[in-house]
Amino acid sequence: MEKNQKIILVAGGLITLGLLVIDVFFALIALVFVLVLLMTFHIMGETRDYPLVAAELSEDAREVIITNTGTAEARNIHVAVVPFNVEFDIVSLEPDEASGFGLESMVVEAKAVVTYENIAGQKYTRTYPLTSLGSGGDLLKPMFPLFGHR
Repeated sequence: MEKNQKIILVAGGLITLGLLVIDVFFALIALVFVLVLLMTFHIMGETRDYPLVAAELSEDAREVIITNTGTAEARNIHVAVVPFNVEFDIVSLEPDEASGFGLESMVVEAKAVVTYENIAGQKYTRTYPLTSLGSGGDLLKPMFPLFGHR
């Protein structure tokens, strides 16, 4: 936890103790705010240095676009497009950076298996459906990983 976050939590704790002298209910309300801040700092810490590589098809279905939607650099990216027996590697992608790989023909439906690692060397594997007919992603999946959901 950073120094500024500790200062905010200590100040919130002192305000909660001060309100305890005035009224228990005000102290409980302040305690809820401090707990919300603590949970927010925890979520921010989980998602601070997290690469998240996504794969999708271009509009004309002739290119696989690999995008790092995370908050850290992704390295040693390997993509396998199944069942077309196409594999390619990308050295690294910075956050919000994209790279494309052209295909020989249009793809109606396929699957991309993406393996990559973060700066510390931790490996991740993700599978993405690639379809030219609409969205293949999970609509209920969180935009960024929450509480260990990867």
